[in-house]
Amino acid sequence: MQKVASSKHETLANRLAGILTKLNSGYRLDVSRLAEEYEAHPRTIRRDFIRFEACNIPLQKEGTVYFLDPKYLGQLTFRDIQIFSQISGISHLYPKLDVSFLRELLDSRVYDAKGYSVEDASEFKHLFPVFSKAILNSQQIAFVYKGEPRIVEPYKLLHHHGSWYLAAVREGELRAYRLSQVEVTEHQHQLSGFKPDEKILKQLENENSIWFSNEKKIEVILNIHPTVASYFKQRALFPEQQIIKHLDNGGLLISTQISHYQQVLPLVRYWIPHVKILKPVGLQVEFEAALKSYLDEVI
Repeated sequence: MQKVASSKHETLANRLAGILTKLNSGYRLDVSRLAEEYEAHPRTIRRDFIRFEACNIPLQKEGTVYFLDPKYLGQLTFRDIQIFSQISGISHLYPKLDVSFLRELLDSRVYDAKGYSVEDASEFKHLFPVFSKAILNSQQIAFVYKGEPRIVEPYKLLHHHGSWYLAAVREGELRAYRLSQVEVTEHQHQLSGFKPDEKILKQLENENSIWFSNEKKIEVILNIHPTVASYFKQRALFPEQQIIKHLDNGGLLISTQISHYQQVLPLVRYWIPHVKILKPVGLQVEFEAALKSYLDEVI
């Protein structure tokens, strides 16, 4: 039975990868023709496109023909497609698995030469079914994290800036555990179930980062240089980004709401020298001092 299931997942992954590759190359794909090519029912192919749309892939449709929004063409590498198709096979079985990272990959043109990368999920793909089962069953799970044993209440698998995390509650606090640093223990006996907290579920639904906090969020005001302003007009590149002013020189003033400064400082580093912190007062000075200290050590 396990071999049959594995074969189905492989078939699904291969089909999704093939369709994505065609879309990425600019093909206009007809459902019936794809069904013939992959020896599948048209309903199956339509479900594939529903799966893509659920991941916010910018598809366009004319009748039974699907194609990718032209401005996204060619943005995916073969490796990106391979990772997505593998994870999609798992997410089909475990619907709480978050595959939103594909949207980030499709918008990778925004991160051009900014150091954005996606970790190889195949190294810990065995964790997805383990954690997904625990999430669906509201069952505590035990693992070793950074060398320390943990027992947590798992809520959701998240993808954030190229890395996978488990959002889970430990000792009453919502935390994010990076999957690449998790080792699941073989024996999961005597672990109890739990009732999911509605407040936690709502927080996860509204949160777009891995920095969880019950404290009031901090507002940061940023100055965006004219040469990169268009990127910030196209989409929100900072958490809860709002454009508060269009400057006469073509630049922008934007606000971002964060729970922790580490939500914003790495992003500011990506955009050096085109983004500067105006508020809170003094944060830009601290940021520049940290950069100078780093450069003094490595040069």
